[in-house]
Amino acid sequence: MNVTKTFGIHAVQAAIDYSADKIHHVWVDGQRQDKRLLSLLSQIQKTGIKVEKADRKRLDKLTDSKNHQGVVIEVELPGVHSENELKHIVTSMSKVPFFLVLDQVQDPHNLGACLRTADAAGVHGIIIPKDNSSGITPTVCKVASGAAETVPIYQVTNLARTLRWLKEQNIWVMGTTGDTEQSIFSADLTIPLALVMGTEGTGMRRLTQEQCDFLVKIPMVGNVESLNVSVAAGVIIYEVFKQRMSNS
Repeated sequence: MNVTKTFGIHAVQAAIDYSADKIHHVWVDGQRQDKRLLSLLSQIQKTGIKVEKADRKRLDKLTDSKNHQGVVIEVELPGVHSENELKHIVTSMSKVPFFLVLDQVQDPHNLGACLRTADAAGVHGIIIPKDNSSGITPTVCKVASGAAETVPIYQVTNLARTLRWLKEQNIWVMGTTGDTEQSIFSADLTIPLALVMGTEGTGMRRLTQEQCDFLVKIPMVGNVESLNVSVAAGVIIYEVFKQRMSNS
């Protein structure tokens, strides 16, 4: 069981909303009387979770003096899903599949932001390789604001092999790179799709790119050469969302 401490009103609210059964302990600043914290405390007490009053010094120690806003919880981190679970989900899906594939994205802030966008736009899951990738961490959960509990992350041993298998299931693998002519806005994104985003700075690995059925880019007219991977993923995910909404 992977247990961690999470803090701050927004992060704790997300934990109550999506995984209250995984909260083991709560520490609350007994001196603070602001409305948001009192509302949060009322919700916690209704769940029957043990609440311990603590002074600011204790809370600072629990969080290494970070901005805890008067509340700290001990909570189980969501687990990652296996390759076999991915195969079961894919073969039993009734909806048009849409997966996000992150090729060695190591920054937990980027994974957390991708989870949040994926939840908002109805992505069916995020696929990551086992090695050289961020897994589910306290930072990921805090940035994801509850989406780490709602969007499954599938961890696979061999990403290229998994992409080949997805193609055998009639899912198109779409890679992203600046070195292509096709814009995301001219591509048909209503098809069964696995969107592949490369790591920060270097993009997709060669073996990953070789498995892509086609490549797209985000048109850019400014001076910057590329977007942050979570920002780029958000742009493309919402283009997929828009096309599918229009198509339906």
